[in-house]
This record gives sequence, C-alpha cells and structure tokens, in this order.
Amino acid sequence: MSLITELHLCPLAWLAFLKSQLKHHLLPEAFLHPENTEAFHLQYTPEPVMGPGAETDPTQITFPGCACLTASCLPAACSCLLRGENYDHSCLRDIESEVEFARPMFECNVMCQCSEQCENRVVQRGLQFSLQVFKTDKKGWGLRTLDLIPKGRFVCEYAGEILGTLEARRRIQQQTKHDSNYIIAVREHICNGQIIETFVDPTHVGNVGRFLNHSCEPNLLMVPVRIDSMVPRLALFAAKDILPNEELSYDYSGRFHNLTKKNGNQEMSDKHKIGKPCHCGTKSCAAFLPYDSSLYSPLENPTTH
Repeated sequence: MSLITELHLCPLAWLAFLKSQLKHHLLPEAFLHPENTEAFHLQYTPEPVMGPGAETDPTQITFPGCACLTASCLPAACSCLLRGENYDHSCLRDIESEVEFARPMFECNVMCQCSEQCENRVVQRGLQFSLQVFKTDKKGWGLRTLDLIPKGRFVCEYAGEILGTLEARRRIQQQTKHDSNYIIAVREHICNGQIIETFVDPTHVGNVGRFLNHSCEPNLLMVPVRIDSMVPRLALFAAKDILPNEELSYDYSGRFHNLTKKNGNQEMSDKHKIGKPCHCGTKSCAAFLPYDSSLYSPLENPTTH
C-alpha cells in the first residue's frame, strides 16, 4: 500500500486523539509523524459504519437473540448455531477443510440471553493480540503481530464504510494507477444464483485492518461473520500459526481457502487495466495484485448492504 503524497500538518490534539483511538494497537513513531498524511486522513473505527449508498446501517440491531440460559450456547438448542458450532476454544472450526463455498457464520449478539463468556462470541470481543503498523521495503505500510497467534484465532476485522454499489463503482473509477485501493467487494453466493454483495472502504474511515498487505500465500483468511444484523463483519483469522514480528497478510482475491468455481473476474479491458505489481515475494506470486473488473461495469441484480 502506498502513502498519500499530500502534506497536511495537524495540531497536537489530533495526534493525542489518534493515539487514544489506537490504544489497542502499537504504532511506530513514524506513523504518527506529521509528514505521514495517511494517519491524518484516517478516522479510526473498530467496527463498520454506514457510508454513501448503503441500504442498511451496520450499527442497527435487527437480529433477535437466542434464549439460551447456559454460560455457553449449545448447537442443539441455540438459534444462533443452527448451522453448527463456529468456534472451538476461540479458534475457528473446520479451518482445515476446503469447501466450494464457506457456510454462513452467526455469533450471539446483544439481544441474546447467554453470558458474555459464551464461546460463540469471538469477533465482537475485538483484538486479543498486539499488532503493529510498520514501514515495509516495497509495499508502503504493513501490519505485523508482536505476539504468537495460534492457527484459527481471530486477529482483526477489515472495517470501514459500507458502500452502495454505485458509490463503490464511482470511487473505484475515480482512482488513478498511483492511488492505493482499499475497497473490497465481498460476494456471498446463497442459492438459485442469488448473491449478497458487501462493499467496504476503509480509505478515510477504517481500522488497523486497512494496513494489511496482499500475499499470494497469506497467513490470514477472511470470513464474513454476522452479529447484530445481516451486514457482515469481515473477520480475519489465522490460517496457520503466526510467529511474533511476522507480517500479516491475506489474499485480496478471496481465492485462498475458498475453492469457488468462479472467483470473480480477474481481468479488465485494456482501457481500465491498472496492473499493479505484487511484492509479496512468495514462490507462487502471481506478479500482479488481484483486482475486480466488475466495478468497472454495471453489476447484475446486486443485493447490497
């Protein structure tokens, strides 16, 4: 991810506010330096927020809660676990299995009668590991862990503005080849050809997840998790044991650990082709970063949050 080149000096009060908002993350002094305009353009939010064109406010509570009175919910009785258990001792279950499409995940929410210690409450608890934004050699800013993260553990969210389709397309088409793109399009295939699409943009309003870089052999995988409403939280889990000081990354294309028949269009017409090089350095590097050509043309029958 490249830096914003404009220089906007900000008062010390803004630096203090930024530090308070990022109290759960460790940032190098260079990131908080006035010359790093990327920090000054970011309004920090730990959860998704409603942006232009979004049909649903992600902060609204629309799901009913379960009636479980036990300390931790059980699949046979809990309405939130009708599709099976999600976690095993805070680790994502079935992480070893590669399926054509991931099953939907629902956590217990604020309306549930189960305790706050319920095992089906993981993403909503937020960060549990110390993460650090750092300057990479070729990829701009990156994110690494200072702790050992066991395989399957929740690491962080990819939070930002929830956009409508037209707004996501408008922002994408306004970008130049020199601009960093943080917009992600998540498509969930339901049945009978129906697709739920969610567009998240943390460019100006986001969390620490926006500093994650792409890798063709990532150590994180993204899973849409629903808690209070149908608007998914884009949760990133450890795909393997991650060592301290190791950079965190995920596959921007969504192909990793998701054996879909069609993983979206990875090609563009020459008119719109950006072709940003990939610097992940892995043996299976595809040489160029993934991109979604569908945002350059009308989308068919989208259901957007």
